[in-house]
Amino acid sequence: MATTIPSDAGLAVIDVQARLVPAIAGNAALLANVRRLIEAAGLLGLPVCATEQNPAGLGPSVPDLLPPEVPVFEKATFDSTHVEAFADWCAARSGIVVCGMEAHVCLLQTVLGLMASKQPVFVVRDAVGSRKTSDRDAAIARMRAAGAALVTTEMVLFEWLGSSDHPRFREVLRLVK
Repeated sequence: MATTIPSDAGLAVIDVQARLVPAIAGNAALLANVRRLIEAAGLLGLPVCATEQNPAGLGPSVPDLLPPEVPVFEKATFDSTHVEAFADWCAARSGIVVCGMEAHVCLLQTVLGLMASKQPVFVVRDAVGSRKTSDRDAAIARMRAAGAALVTTEMVLFEWLGSSDHPRFREVLRLVK
C-alpha cells in the first residue's frame, strides 16, 4: 500500500448524481468535501474524472459540481474499471484518490477493481457515502482490509500541497476554513 499520495494522482468522483444525493446519509457534508477536493485539484492542476451510473435512469451529476473539462464516464457496471476509458484514465496515473457514492456498491467495486490492477488507491473517508451509515462503514472496513489507504479531505489537500511554501497554499487553505 502506498503511504503518501503520489504527485500525479488523479481524483475519481464516483456517481455523485443529483437524484441519489438526497437519500445519502450525511449528504451535505459529503457534497461539501467532494466540492473541496474538486476545487483543490483544479487550483493545483491535478487531473479529475467522474463516473455516472446509468445516467439515463438516475440522471446526471450534481449541477455545477464538475468543471466542463472533467471527463465523465457513463457506465452500467458497478465497477468503473470495466469501462475501458475510465481504466485507461486511471492507468495513466500513479495513484487514484476516490470519493463519491454509494460506498458499498459502485465505489467499493471500483476501488477493488483499481486494486486488482495494482493501482494505489486513497479513499477519502469523509467524502464517501451510502444511504445507510452501516453500509458505508462496512464498505470502508472492506476497502481498508483490501489495502486501500483511508484518508480525509484535509489529508488529501495538505498532501497535494506538500508545503506551506506552495504558491497556491493560501487558496487551498481557504477551502479548509
